[in-house]
Amino acid sequence: MAETGFRLDQPRDPSRRRLPRPRGGRETFGRFAEEFARFMGTPRFLGGMTVLIVLWVLWNLPAGPDRPRFDEYPFIFLTLVLSLQASYAAPLILLAQNRQEARDRVQQEQDRQASAQSHADMEFLAREVASLRLGMGEVATRDFLRSELRDLVEELDRRRDEDAPDR
Repeated sequence: MAETGFRLDQPRDPSRRRLPRPRGGRETFGRFAEEFARFMGTPRFLGGMTVLIVLWVLWNLPAGPDRPRFDEYPFIFLTLVLSLQASYAAPLILLAQNRQEARDRVQQEQDRQASAQSHADMEFLAREVASLRLGMGEVATRDFLRSELRDLVEELDRRRDEDAPDR
């Protein structure tokens, strides 16, 4: 018996894949589902479906024996087609909603973190402004210096007038 590379009495190597992985993967299918769900919500799709159904019904109404019809009056085939369309549309729409919910959750978490950072920054700035206000009590302001200089000039003028000999 020829050796094939694996034995049935030993476990398989988990890193070895038996089937090839599909191209694109989950992300591609998810994007397709979102695009499909977006398209199904457009007036273009709804109008197209309405026109298709009206044409289907008008073509298949009993109007004479000589015209070929592919779906007789109870429109069983139309019902089947619409049921199939709905059975595929519902899971695709749910998948698109789940993906949107996941994105919203990530966005909400980022917004929460940004809000927390902004709150922390505002608290820091409020503390800095409070410390500056406290420190300003010890710093001479421009108005204070002007008034002191004015008083000194007046004092010097008064002393000069007192020390000056009478003319």
